[in-house]
Amino acid sequence: MGPAIAALTNGVELARALIRRPSITPRDEGALSVLETALRSLGFTCERMVFEGDGTDRVDNLYARLGSGAPNFCFAGHTDVVPVGNGWTTDPFAADVVDGRIYGRGAADMKGAIAAFVAAVARLLDAGGRPAGSISLLITGDEEGDAINGTVKMLERLKARGETLDVCVVGEPTNPTKLGEMIKIGRRGSLTAKLTVHGTQGHSAYPHLADNPIPRLMKMLAAISEAALDQGTSHFQPSTVAITTVDVGNAASNVTPASARAAFNIRFNDLHSGASLTAWLRKAFDAIAAGQYDLAVRISGESFLTPPGDLSKLVTEAVKAVLGVTPELSTTGGTSDARFIKDACPVCEFGMVGVSMHKADEHCTVADLENLTAVYHRILSRYFAKAS
Repeated sequence: MGPAIAALTNGVELARALIRRPSITPRDEGALSVLETALRSLGFTCERMVFEGDGTDRVDNLYARLGSGAPNFCFAGHTDVVPVGNGWTTDPFAADVVDGRIYGRGAADMKGAIAAFVAAVARLLDAGGRPAGSISLLITGDEEGDAINGTVKMLERLKARGETLDVCVVGEPTNPTKLGEMIKIGRRGSLTAKLTVHGTQGHSAYPHLADNPIPRLMKMLAAISEAALDQGTSHFQPSTVAITTVDVGNAASNVTPASARAAFNIRFNDLHSGASLTAWLRKAFDAIAAGQYDLAVRISGESFLTPPGDLSKLVTEAVKAVLGVTPELSTTGGTSDARFIKDACPVCEFGMVGVSMHKADEHCTVADLENLTAVYHRILSRYFAKAS
């Protein structure tokens, strides 16, 4: 065993080194350099992919590959983290280890999983040398942000030069409370909309001389929030509409406003698309206020499903072998960069326990880091054994 491999077969110190970098989106703060140094020591060829422009922030990303042949097993993840917030009892970027837990922003989401995968690769190399094929890491600094200058553009660059991914595991914290509970094989789509309803300002004592937009807005919101979009599918829960804000900004009690605004989010399953839901919204709103509203829609991701198959079986078998539990194949939760990767290859997600992600005192346990490393190692070993 070489010294570089020996140092990386345990992922704790790499996880702590990554956590110590305050890489709040879109800043890198040296996080990718920490990872790149570790991967180069294992023989990976590393390429920085930096994207910016069109009024968007510069984002540093890293693509690393060991080997040049097929198949190419990819691990995808992100080194950027959400802002710290309040309520911490430890330094969020000190990576303190207390009572068997590594504390810090990104420990669960998802620097711990990145360190576990690197440790798994180190163990694979120590056990049998380079596999017959390639191992790659697709690591972005833009997952917690707008996801404009990260995974999407990295995949476009790989495709343009003819480089392919055969399968991908994303290291998102998929487990609700206990490692091994859940593998994500798909995600719901997400549509966010801003609705502005127009009227005519007037004195509240003379409503017949004005046109109050608020009652129309209330009817429009009721029309979509009280409707059942569907009953769910065999792999997805029912689609949901959540009204997130209603704003008038009217400081006067004797004036009806000229406009009223609201925003809402729809999380939808594979019975719908962003386009079909936009059409549904306009039909519902036109029936109440045709020509009297503006609607701005942003679709951050379409729903997708990687049907249960070889990849989910591979990950499930590894979880059962290491942890002794059978994980649920789920599509719950928010969006992830898997929504982009699914266009390139079969993808599923499995990572740390997510109960503390985005919270104060975010953490992962040392035991979970070791067990996740063991799961990833078994996935890699079995994958390349079948490929050879």
